[in-house]
Amino acid sequence: MFEKILAEKVCESINSLYQQTVSSDLVSVQKTRKEFIGDFTVVVFPFTKSSKKSPEITANEIGDFLKAELPIIKSFNVIKGFLNIEFHESEWVNFFFENKNSITYGTDENSGNSKPIVVEYSSPNTNKPLHLGHIRNNLLGYSVANILKANGQNVIKVNLVNDRGIHICKSMLAWQKWGEGESPESSGLKGDHLIGKYYVLFDKHYKEQIAELVSTGISEDDAKKQAALIVEAQEMLLKWEHHDEEVIALWKKMNAWVYQGFDVTYKRMGVDFDKVYYESETYLLGKSLVEEGLQKGTLNKKEDNSVWADLTADGFDEKLLLRSDGTSVYMTQDLGTAELRYDEMLPSKMIYVVGNEQNYHFDVLKLVLKKLGKDWFDAIQHLSYGMVELPEGKMKSREGTVVDADDLIDEMISTAKQTTEELGKTNDFSQAEADELYRMIGLGALKYFILKVDPTKNMVFNPKESIDFNGNTGPFIQYTYARIQSVLRKAEAQYNSEEVLDAKEIALLPKEKELLRLLYEFSQVVKIAGDILSPAIIANYVFELAKEYNQFYHEIPILKEPNLALLKFRLHLSAFTANVIKISVNLLGIEVPERM
Repeated sequence: MFEKILAEKVCESINSLYQQTVSSDLVSVQKTRKEFIGDFTVVVFPFTKSSKKSPEITANEIGDFLKAELPIIKSFNVIKGFLNIEFHESEWVNFFFENKNSITYGTDENSGNSKPIVVEYSSPNTNKPLHLGHIRNNLLGYSVANILKANGQNVIKVNLVNDRGIHICKSMLAWQKWGEGESPESSGLKGDHLIGKYYVLFDKHYKEQIAELVSTGISEDDAKKQAALIVEAQEMLLKWEHHDEEVIALWKKMNAWVYQGFDVTYKRMGVDFDKVYYESETYLLGKSLVEEGLQKGTLNKKEDNSVWADLTADGFDEKLLLRSDGTSVYMTQDLGTAELRYDEMLPSKMIYVVGNEQNYHFDVLKLVLKKLGKDWFDAIQHLSYGMVELPEGKMKSREGTVVDADDLIDEMISTAKQTTEELGKTNDFSQAEADELYRMIGLGALKYFILKVDPTKNMVFNPKESIDFNGNTGPFIQYTYARIQSVLRKAEAQYNSEEVLDAKEIALLPKEKELLRLLYEFSQVVKIAGDILSPAIIANYVFELAKEYNQFYHEIPILKEPNLALLKFRLHLSAFTANVIKISVNLLGIEVPERM
């Protein structure tokens, strides 16, 4: 890579000019800003201590050394403490010829023998359908897994289904009381939607009972504990943990409905998993770890028989691990799941894609594992992402005000159809071709709008803004790819001709060089995205690439170019760009249409 060559030579220059040793890791080589002449910029300020000279003089001396030592350098200029270096055009042409048919990206240095990286995402509860928050979770987890694979990592994608607990019992109890035998078949509802309906119904009646108790003079906190519905739900959970046949049978039936619904939604989103864990199968291992902790004196039991981890000496509070009735909590099953995964796969990392409201939870999880003597506790990494809101504000599952994932996907596809038809882009499409295009555009818009945002930030999702054939959107990038395919089809004879491209005949125009510079950056972009687990790095890169290509397309003749050598070069440059666009968006889980 050019940056590595420059960094190493800068170190040599410091040693030769100033008799000082500098590590290449400390040399900052950046892309030159567009307002300056150059391809790469070296930040010289850190070396003035070695040179004992001004930044400008130091930069000029290093520039002279580099130009004398590296034939690839055409010229350099100095702006204050920044050394801007311009390469000969032939270097960019050489890059084009070496990579136009198969660009290398990421790294394969870890492939083959590395310990796996486990990426957990989705983690739904079986008491409600997937919603907009789950969409961000799934798209982020799936894309991060793709990016890590592109960087040569051995990745295992896992899902942990939260299929037990008090929230599940709420839906079960509501169905028992008011369901009258309703099923997905009898109602025409997807199974997860049906169960979600009863979760909302439970909350409605529960609030009514709380209000009634409060009206008799009981405090709201006591009313929440004494309401008949919550008492019955807790009794049902206890029966479940004691394997009551009737409760277990109902639980299996209702969960089966939910799983069928989830599978449909996952397929529509285009995400999958290598392995699925269920909380009902891991919580017992968690309880056994808690028992071990009690025996070792790491954990303590209170008078009501509840079990806690005292973390106050570590700056936290006490953490409940088992309730007084012996039932487990989220932390219990997370302990068990982590132990199970580590024993099964010996991963180097276990990345949990979970919203930032659970930051404290994962800090505590690692700390409890450490206190339990698990020396692999630090393998746990929480990929903490921000919440998704709508222009109207936050969503609430219990009140039924969430944006259902299936409904949102339907809306995106419908909006894509309307927008595309208004622009006349499917006039010559068959109905099947048009429907497939609407699906690609709708989902591409949804995925790109969500993934282009830094995962750590909260975001507002606006469906209308996401489907636009101009601007920083998925459809704009998809259209750019389709435009290139159209150009290549129109010039098929010239593009596929056996005439050999001659590097000597290529004199780069500024726009052609800028495209090549962006294409060159792709490998580093994939690496950075993998290092910081951020699909947004790739999303915003591919937008810049698509934008640059469109400027190139409008400013420079391609199909009307009379010089056949230049025509063929521009066609291959276009195909090179299309290939990188396709690879980039595929890493985000986005498909590109061949025409639109």
